[in-house]
Amino acid sequence: MNKQYYVYIMTNKLDSVLYTGVTSDLVKRVYVHKSKLIEGFTKKYNVNKLVYYEVLDDISDAIEREKQIKSGKRQRKIDLISNKNPAWKDLSNKL
Repeated sequence: MNKQYYVYIMTNKLDSVLYTGVTSDLVKRVYVHKSKLIEGFTKKYNVNKLVYYEVLDDISDAIEREKQIKSGKRQRKIDLISNKNPAWKDLSNKL
């Protein structure tokens, strides 16, 4: 079985903060964000709602995609989320 990698975007309750990350274990990573287990940006800004993710088979591709998303303007991230998740629902319960 090939390992999968995830590029994801999370936000806060008001959808006012966007955080983009990459991981090989999306369920665990979302749990860490929601539980505020690590000091940093997501804990400080209460980022705990998974609104977007992509699945990739190669870590290099995943890192490159994360950089591509992070380097884009905020509106591009909003459009990316809205196209796949128009209501900006928390997708973590579907993992």
